[in-house]
Amino acid sequence: MSDDATLGEGRANATFEEPDFSGLAAHDELDEDAGNRLAGGTARSVLEHVARSIVDEPDAVVVEVEEARGGLRLSLHVAPSDMGRIIGKRGRVAQAMRALVRAAASREGTDATVDIVD
Repeated sequence: MSDDATLGEGRANATFEEPDFSGLAAHDELDEDAGNRLAGGTARSVLEHVARSIVDEPDAVVVEVEEARGGLRLSLHVAPSDMGRIIGKRGRVAQAMRALVRAAASREGTDATVDIVD
């Protein structure tokens, strides 16, 4: 389909235009403000967002961050009624969240572990 092709009936003047992505920076470039961020900020944000999306009581989600020898330790606190949702069948939800948090932490050049606290 060419750039000036019309789309649909009743839209004779509508044309398709490619979006301009030339101003977007590549993900591989270093961030200028990287020194101003909290250690584990991205990992914490990812864990908090995912946990709040899963549980019935999102206001009860609390994430504590501690710096440990090997990297970061994130402690996830949820309401007792949401514990099963966070762990999942055979621990699969917890395992997936841990993988996401580890990936987010690695983007910052660190390692992270997630502990789910009663």
